[in-house]
Amino acid sequence: MITYLLRKIAYSIFVLWGVVSLVFVLFNVLPADPARLTLGQRSDLSSLENVRKELNLDKPMGTRYLLYLNDLSPIAILPNDSTSQAKYSYTALVSFGTKNIVIKSPYLGRSYRTKKLVSTVLAEALPGTALLALSAMMLATFLGVLLGILSAYYKDTWIDSSAIAASVAGISMPSFFSGLIIAYVFGFLLHQYTGLDMTGSLWVYDPVTGAKHMAIHNLILPAIALGIRPLAIITQLTRSAMLDVLSQDYIRTAYAKGLSTKQVIWRHALPNAMNPVITAISGWLAELLAGSFFVEFIFGWKGLGKLTVDALDKFDFPLVMGAVLVSAFIFVLVSLLADLLYARLDPRIRL
Repeated sequence: MITYLLRKIAYSIFVLWGVVSLVFVLFNVLPADPARLTLGQRSDLSSLENVRKELNLDKPMGTRYLLYLNDLSPIAILPNDSTSQAKYSYTALVSFGTKNIVIKSPYLGRSYRTKKLVSTVLAEALPGTALLALSAMMLATFLGVLLGILSAYYKDTWIDSSAIAASVAGISMPSFFSGLIIAYVFGFLLHQYTGLDMTGSLWVYDPVTGAKHMAIHNLILPAIALGIRPLAIITQLTRSAMLDVLSQDYIRTAYAKGLSTKQVIWRHALPNAMNPVITAISGWLAELLAGSFFVEFIFGWKGLGKLTVDALDKFDFPLVMGAVLVSAFIFVLVSLLADLLYARLDPRIRL
C-alpha cells in the first residue's frame, strides 16, 4: 500500500509540474505588459522599470521560470535579506552564506488590480465554491443513486424510461444553458411564488445598516443548475451497474434465502455497484470544486469561478494564474483520494 501511495503521489506531483509549466508559458507569451497593468497606462518610465525589476521581467524567461517554481515550491532557496522576509512567510531550515533553505507557503504573487496577495484573495473565494460544489454533489449523488436503483429495479417500465429520458436530457444540457433557464424561470418568472432571486451570494449586506447576514436561499438555484449534469451521469452509471449486479448468482441466492428486496438491494447489490459511481462522484466533485465558472457568473455567486472570470476581464494575470493552479491542485488531490479509496475497497487495484 505504501508503494502504491508513493507512486500516486509522484504521479500527482508530475501532473502539477506540467500544469505549472503550461500556465507559466501561456501567460508569459501574452502581449500585455504586466508592469503597465500594475501601475496603469499613465505611469512614468522609472516606475515601470522598478515594477519590471520587482516582477523579474528584466530577466530571461528561463530564469523567470526557475524563480516562479521557487515561489510555488514549499521547499525553496531564498536570500537571507529583508526583502525575502517581507515577501514570504517561511521557516528557515539550513543557512549557507547569504541564502537559506526554507519551508514556506506557495507564493502566488499579488493582484494587479487590488494589490492584495493572490493567496488571500483565493482563500476568501474558495469557501463559496466549496459550499456550492458540495451542495450540488450531495443533491446529484442522493437523487442520482436513488433514480438509478429505481430505474434498474423497474427495468423496461415507465419509471425506467422516464429516468433514462431525463438523464439523457441532463447530460446533453450544458451548465451555462441550464443555469440561464433556471435563473429566468424560478428567479424571475416565478419569483413571487418561489421567493428566490436570479442572482445573489451566501452573504448579503443590508443597504441601510450595512449589517451582514446569511442568505442560504441564494444557494438553491445555482446548486440545482450545477448538479443537473452529474445527477444525470450518476443515474446512468448506477442503473448500468445495478443491472449487472442484479443478474449475478449471489443475488439470486440472497433471494432464495428469504431476504427481502430492501435487504438485497441496499446490503448486497448497491455496495458492489458503487465503484463506477465513486469514480463519477470524485471526478465531478473535483471539477466543481475547481471552479464552477459559468454557473457562478450567471447567478452572481461569489466563488473561485466568478473571481476568475472577473480577473480575466481585468487582465489580472497573477490572480488568473493562481486560480488555475489552485483548481489543478484540487482536481489532482481529489483524484488521488479517490484512487486511495478504490485501493481500500478493492485490494486488487494496488496490483
